[in-house]
Amino acid sequence: MDNIISEQAKAVILEVLEQAKLPQGSIFVVGCSSSTVCGEGYGKASSMEIAQAIFDAVYPELQSRGIFLAAQCCEHLNRAIITSKAAAEKQNLDIVNVVPQPKAGGSFATITYGTINEPVAVEHIKADAGMDIGGVLIGMHLREVAVPLNLKNNMIGQAHITAARTRPKFIGGERAHYNDSLK
Repeated sequence: MDNIISEQAKAVILEVLEQAKLPQGSIFVVGCSSSTVCGEGYGKASSMEIAQAIFDAVYPELQSRGIFLAAQCCEHLNRAIITSKAAAEKQNLDIVNVVPQPKAGGSFATITYGTINEPVAVEHIKADAGMDIGGVLIGMHLREVAVPLNLKNNMIGQAHITAARTRPKFIGGERAHYNDSLK
């Protein structure tokens, strides 16, 4: 099953990255419920194996493009974020002291903390894009304005996927002109 999960996750991340067109140095947030991937309720069947399969598909694609991963923790850690020290410094974020565990932070955040270089936890981040695996609500960690992505690959296991990119706000009213490359 892990191989199928990994293949599905890779198809999703490639589609999201193609649509989002993120530049190097961007931050990409992933919220992941491994329980919903295997068809269970939130926190009912946390799986390090499923989280690892998803991480192994997603992280190399981000890393090869110079994009920072930000992993959203579960509600037991108030949706804190695990990311690299470099990403936290890029956004001048305050680092907090917590180490996620499968049942307090979630399996995906635990895998991320144990794998990336110089992992840190922060309470808030403003990511440039992201994907939500299983409806864990990543919106609080996206920059304004979030633009939903319409995905053909919208399932990993039994979990529905939503994804978004962000864009600058349009301001100025009806006489304003906009830079099309920023839409």
